[in-house]
Amino acid sequence: MHLLTIENLPGATIEIPVGATLLAALQAAGIDWMHACGAKGRCTTCRLQVRTGFENLSVRTDAELRYQAAGRLLPTERLTCQARLLAGDVVGRVPEATQLPHVQYREAPTPPKQND
Repeated sequence: MHLLTIENLPGATIEIPVGATLLAALQAAGIDWMHACGAKGRCTTCRLQVRTGFENLSVRTDAELRYQAAGRLLPTERLTCQARLLAGDVVGRVPEATQLPHVQYREAPTPPKQND
């Protein structure tokens, strides 16, 4: 088993089996995650900003490529209903636009100040 960590969700580090979609693993762990189209890749509400481990995920699906070409999915984002774990760990964040109103999210960490 490998780990999926959601940085801005307290306590959201879960085990994820190879081959599972990120959304299936989140749901199995009881984490409330937006997914308006029922996990069919027809919207972008389940997206995840991938911080590390992008290379541990399956290649982008046709749906993801269409959304990226249309500017609705950033190069650092994946749809959790489409992305499958191939190996290793993944760390990501819930984008502000798709955060659920009843869930408490952590603020983005402030980068350290540079000394001049």
